[in-house]
Amino acid sequence: CALALQGGMLYPRESPSRERKELDGLWSFRADFSDNRRRGFEEQWYRRPLRESGPTLDMPVPSSFNDISQDWRLWHFVGWVWYEREVILPERWTQDLSTRVVLRIGSAHAYAIVWVNGVNTLEHEGGYLPFEADISNLVQVGPLSSQLRITVAINNTLTPTTLPPGTIQYLTDTSKYPKGYFVQNTYFDFFNYAGLQRSVLLYTTPTTYIDDITVTTGVEHDSGLVNYQISVKGSNLFELEVRLLDAENKLVANGTGTQGQLKVPGASLWWPYLMHERPAYLYSLEVRLTAQMSPGPVSDFYTLPVGIRTVAVTESQFLINGKPFYFHGVNKHEDADIRGKGFDWPLLVKDFNLLRWLGANAFRTSHYPYAEEVLQMCDRYGIVVIDECPGVGLALPQFFNNVSLQNHMRMMEEVVRRDKNHPAVVMWSVANEPASHLESAGYYLKMVIAHTKALDPSRPVTFVTRSNYTADKGAPYVDVICVNSYYSWYNDFGHLELIQRQLTTQFENWHKMYQKPIIQSEYGAETIVGFHHDPPLMFTEEYQKSLLEQYHVVLDQKRRKYVVGELIWNFADFMTEQCKWQFGLWDKVPVLIFSGSRPHLYKNKLARRGGVCL
Repeated sequence: CALALQGGMLYPRESPSRERKELDGLWSFRADFSDNRRRGFEEQWYRRPLRESGPTLDMPVPSSFNDISQDWRLWHFVGWVWYEREVILPERWTQDLSTRVVLRIGSAHAYAIVWVNGVNTLEHEGGYLPFEADISNLVQVGPLSSQLRITVAINNTLTPTTLPPGTIQYLTDTSKYPKGYFVQNTYFDFFNYAGLQRSVLLYTTPTTYIDDITVTTGVEHDSGLVNYQISVKGSNLFELEVRLLDAENKLVANGTGTQGQLKVPGASLWWPYLMHERPAYLYSLEVRLTAQMSPGPVSDFYTLPVGIRTVAVTESQFLINGKPFYFHGVNKHEDADIRGKGFDWPLLVKDFNLLRWLGANAFRTSHYPYAEEVLQMCDRYGIVVIDECPGVGLALPQFFNNVSLQNHMRMMEEVVRRDKNHPAVVMWSVANEPASHLESAGYYLKMVIAHTKALDPSRPVTFVTRSNYTADKGAPYVDVICVNSYYSWYNDFGHLELIQRQLTTQFENWHKMYQKPIIQSEYGAETIVGFHHDPPLMFTEEYQKSLLEQYHVVLDQKRRKYVVGELIWNFADFMTEQCKWQFGLWDKVPVLIFSGSRPHLYKNKLARRGGVCL
């Protein structure tokens, strides 16, 4: 296994040796509205309960903070916000010195600093991945150690070196703006929600514990192969027992030691949804650790779901278990009313029921890694995933700098470390629509792709492009070409008759130059529900239907050759930044003309007035 990284990020699961305590619910919240956004640090809000620093709000976790309050300033707030929660721990956690207590934050967008009882405990950059710290030394120190005050400061500012990147624009005309007034410029088309958007929890392990497990799988004749590598921390004196159980909880293979290979004769393979009569078959890999410690032996248990499957790419096919696979699905966003990007189980289950109802077998995590629970559902339902990092909005030359490159490679390390064991994840995507025609982008993408391949040689790597096939400097390094195009929508508006010609030419040019399989990674048209016109006009339901039909004529022809997928944009509505717009009348019809982002915010309001969005 070539996936070994420094430190593990196993999903916290309860076992005979591990407990977890959810900290979801209401937290105290305060935004720092001071001019420099640093009053909280100057007054050291982390040293005492946050309520003593001034007025606080109740803030649900997980959720984005932007849509919760009636204070309009929070909707577009940029700067530091502060969260706090007081917790009482079970006495056994604080008295048993053979117990290790860990604080884990599912995500905090975008930069976070964490204090426990006023002690700076950890910091993390990157808003869509988990981070954690061992806080045992803070909770096992005295009679009051069971009382914890967890304070988290989060800054959602995007800069040229963050992922995604952004810029801060200061508006200096004092006749219009107060001194120091600034706005956050973004270069992507979704809203920059922020906050504690995934679960926060505490969990325990023994002091000698299973730190990480890496699994890769293969098929040899009629046998499945499960290669495992296990890292242990806390002691060098230990024994490991590994057992593989099938879906009926029957033992099918076993081994010992930190690495090995389990052979499963007649294995049930993990297949995508609708590709097999029994899709998404999962085994359970049980790992048991026994360590000789003073005053006595210590045991740790961890169970990892495992799907046995293979992934391969040829010049014209994407193969799962040696069979051609066609990505027939959607792009998504983690986005919902009120919750923003906050994780929500009912919404997640509804989404998966809709995916199956649509007959979808795949989606891309546009444009950032989704919650771990999403990937667990994909494993269970057989939904194939293109796992994308937050490399979106790389639109300006200054974004391809050495600091950004190091951050991007670190981000891919964290993505691979977290998601490497999910059978549903079949390909990594390192970016969406970067300015890949730039020479600097070519070197940048080459380095990130090579780094990702070194982290995980078992999966193909791609990025999603909108550049011209002759100018794209990153395409030579990917395994699969993923191309976005919006013919008759962003180009040649309204001319449906051009789609088949332009799409056919697109596919033929890309494949002739690179001899790689191609995925139509985005296509589609917006529509206003209930908006009709015949013959079709843009934004009507008829236009969306006709545009998709024209695309599908070509996709159905090319999928028998070298096109291996189609992912419609988008699965569901999502929030964007408020747009620059002008309002007027055209032939007595209200018209709203937008510049920049997509006009999701105003379409329905205008439609109710018989208007059109352009």
